[in-house]
Amino acid sequence: MIQTRSRYSAVSMALHWVIAVLVIGQVLLISAADQEGPNAGLWMATHKANGMSILLLTLFRLGWRVKHPAIPLPEGTPRWQKLAARTTHILFYVVLLVMPLTGWLASSAAGRALEWYGLFNWPLLPVGGGRETAGLMMAIHEAVVKSLYILIALHVAGALKHYFIDKDNVLQRMLPFLRQRA
Repeated sequence: MIQTRSRYSAVSMALHWVIAVLVIGQVLLISAADQEGPNAGLWMATHKANGMSILLLTLFRLGWRVKHPAIPLPEGTPRWQKLAARTTHILFYVVLLVMPLTGWLASSAAGRALEWYGLFNWPLLPVGGGRETAGLMMAIHEAVVKSLYILIALHVAGALKHYFIDKDNVLQRMLPFLRQRA
């Protein structure tokens, strides 16, 4: 019998949770920026910087995942659930790449600076099209947000199902403070 890891590595967990917190922060930041108050520009700049951080962290996470594959789901997990979990994870990576890339393309097309936490300006991509291209990229960006909400709901529902219904250790693998079940 092959011994499988009971938890993800500290790096995998850190990447998962840092990206999750940044994504939640993105929702709050864009909501604050949309209020048109005196800090709207600051919230939008932070939203853009976080987006670029998410892009970098996701690329790093993909590389890490290649070297450190996912822990298999428990034996007896129905094939359709394994397929659903794998599909959801792949779609998460796609969304976490497409969202910042479309935001970057929109900023680039509009010629708007993309500051990274006040430290430096991210280079703009060589795209033309002005406001029209920027608008198209933002439409894609906003559509992908809706798919992200669906993916988050599926991901959380799956984790809770494993914990409360299946009573296995799937959730414990990514939450370091939960004790493993016997």
